[in-house]
Amino acid sequence: MAKERFIKTWLGDWWNILCHELKQILSDGGVLLIFFVAGLAYPLLYNVVYLNGVLSDTPIAVVDDADCPDSRRFIREIDATREVEVAARCVNMDEAKRLMRDRKVNGIVYFPRDFGERLVRNETATFSLYADMSSFLYYKNAMLATNFVMLHEIGQIQMERYTLAGMTEQEASQVIKPVGYDDNNPFNRAFNYSFFLISAILMIIIQQTMFYGMSLLVGTQRERNHSFASLPDKLAGHGMMRVVLGRGGAYWLLYLGIGMYIAFIVPAIFGIPQRGQFGDVLAMLLFFITDCVFFSMTWSTLITRRESVFLLFLAISPICLFLTGCSWPTVAFPKFWKVFSYIFPSTFGVQGYINLSSAGGDIAAASSQMNVMVLQTIIYFGTACGCVFAENWVIRHKEEIREKKEELVRKAGIDKAEDKRIIAGE
Repeated sequence: MAKERFIKTWLGDWWNILCHELKQILSDGGVLLIFFVAGLAYPLLYNVVYLNGVLSDTPIAVVDDADCPDSRRFIREIDATREVEVAARCVNMDEAKRLMRDRKVNGIVYFPRDFGERLVRNETATFSLYADMSSFLYYKNAMLATNFVMLHEIGQIQMERYTLAGMTEQEASQVIKPVGYDDNNPFNRAFNYSFFLISAILMIIIQQTMFYGMSLLVGTQRERNHSFASLPDKLAGHGMMRVVLGRGGAYWLLYLGIGMYIAFIVPAIFGIPQRGQFGDVLAMLLFFITDCVFFSMTWSTLITRRESVFLLFLAISPICLFLTGCSWPTVAFPKFWKVFSYIFPSTFGVQGYINLSSAGGDIAAASSQMNVMVLQTIIYFGTACGCVFAENWVIRHKEEIREKKEELVRKAGIDKAEDKRIIAGE
């Protein structure tokens, strides 16, 4: 009987705390702006920005100091690619640099004077590529075009050399390409940049908007001399789990809908391939949202002012995106950044989402990321409970702490009234 009464009381307290947190969220315009405007609009905005992720016929300049049949053939093949267009043939590099400064071209291909001579002598010939880095798409197009042509030219040069050595064309072809293959990239034939980036951004939006909204609410309450973790009198000294799970339940319910919108509806609107099974992606998403809830509850306790959230937005979001490994392989991370990335749920949420939704793997493909998220959830749940306990201990002992501070000031011989006069300039 006592056990049933405790369970009933526990659930009643949990429900009341959940409802109270929902009221706090719905009554704060800033939090609603972050959750429902930013959370729903940001995924659309990023997709619109990167909607034309394929750039064709990027204008480049060519400086051909070699002026040989090989360099001229190379230039013709570069111009024939979809990625770039030879917009100018310059006499020297100074002219090409001037065109790039004037934004008339977005890249330069330079053939040195000895390019043809080295090929004739069976030596390694080199050419140089310079790209305008004001946009990653300029660099990507210039690199793809020159790499495709270079690989084709390597095959042609090898064919010529083996033929001159006495091989038949068929024998030379078998040596150069012993195993035939066809390049097939059905889901991203044009190497659309948005496909590489958007999947990572979608998961980061879930984590960041939840953290910023929760932190904004915590900062607001502290500015009003309220506590984000105040316990009812009957729960004073215990009941931390009820507060953490009650507050967390409010955010979990909200982000269950927001997360499904971000993970499923937004990709469908913009035609981003979703190759994973719905149930597998949903399971991973639930793990990720739960992890984000306790992560946000833990770190939001450090927020003392409402405006601090906006400074964090500028500082943390690019770091979180980089740490996912979407722009730089995680195996190449220095040890510090590798360890630092373990702090954020997005590090593993992004990898799991890409493995399932973009790569088309089954639930086993994201099992390692989900296991880490479970471990993170357990750790952050414990730290969130610890933060609630510490906050309530400070509330109950606020007067004692104030007296201790004044006692230390007196022992140190500090005259606070005199300090105030000095600061005021009196």
